[in-house]
Amino acid sequence: MSQGYKIYGLRIAADLPIPGLITQPISSGVDIRIWLEDVKSEFPSAASIPATDFLYVSPNCDEQGQPNLRVYMSEGGKYFVFFYSDGVRFAIDSEGREVWADWPESSTIEDACTYLVGPVIAFVLRLRGVTCLHASAIALDDRVIALLGLAGAGKSTTAAAFALEGYPVLSDDVAVLGDLGDRFLVQPGYPRVNLWPDSVRTLFGSENALPRITPTWDKRYLELNQNGHRFQPSPLALSAIYILDGREVELRAPLIEEVVGRKAIITLVTNTYVNYLLDTEMRSREFDVLARLLKSVRVRRVRVPADPSMLFTLCKTIVSDANQIPVGDSKNTL
Repeated sequence: MSQGYKIYGLRIAADLPIPGLITQPISSGVDIRIWLEDVKSEFPSAASIPATDFLYVSPNCDEQGQPNLRVYMSEGGKYFVFFYSDGVRFAIDSEGREVWADWPESSTIEDACTYLVGPVIAFVLRLRGVTCLHASAIALDDRVIALLGLAGAGKSTTAAAFALEGYPVLSDDVAVLGDLGDRFLVQPGYPRVNLWPDSVRTLFGSENALPRITPTWDKRYLELNQNGHRFQPSPLALSAIYILDGREVELRAPLIEEVVGRKAIITLVTNTYVNYLLDTEMRSREFDVLARLLKSVRVRRVRVPADPSMLFTLCKTIVSDANQIPVGDSKNTL
């Protein structure tokens, strides 16, 4: 294991370089070992598994009608196996300490690592008792705001706009919570914001302004720590969560309103990451974490104009609102 990384608060050792991550020495114990070259020999074939034996089958399918993701528990619960529709596979030991990956000749290591630094490591964190929000995280001085929302809500696009405005970004799409009991940190991810071509056109005028995340995908990435864009490499305290609503054609300016009580907890539960793989114990632990989170963090709903030219106004509106929230202040009671 020659490559060392730190991502989402985890110390990682890998046998091959992981695209998009910055290598760094790991001075103490390793949390996860990732095997990209030394393939696990016991990898099952998805075709050999009866459909009823899968732990999870994605409702979304690829162009050939295959589920985007199927998850199987093998060897009496010793491993979770992720099968992606493009042939990329992962085996994850049930303690969240080792991960193996392989991919077909039609895919690349960049394809595999796109899954790895997103849902795969997020699931590893879940196995280790860590809650993750489906959110991007932005640093405002010495604290963090999280931009939360369902797929397509504009989390990454808004995070990229914040980066263009000079604000450091901690993470894109996955906000990993560091639980300190009475307050919570957000752990830094890796120095990229991934964007679909339409978002790149909105921000830069052309989708070709940014490189592809892999040779085979159309998604692009904004490199942080370059051209004045900044990555926040250390954890910071979470002070507020902003829920991005769907775009409203008639709206002329962003509007922000408080979300409290039952609505707040339901919204957070709905918007945690990889929640489709939680068992009863994991869900109970998650609910406890989110209930305590609401005691120290304000939750706001943001009504967003459909006009893409309002994107930077949206950032300014969120910053103005966040700067009025005292640290540790919350109106939430459950």
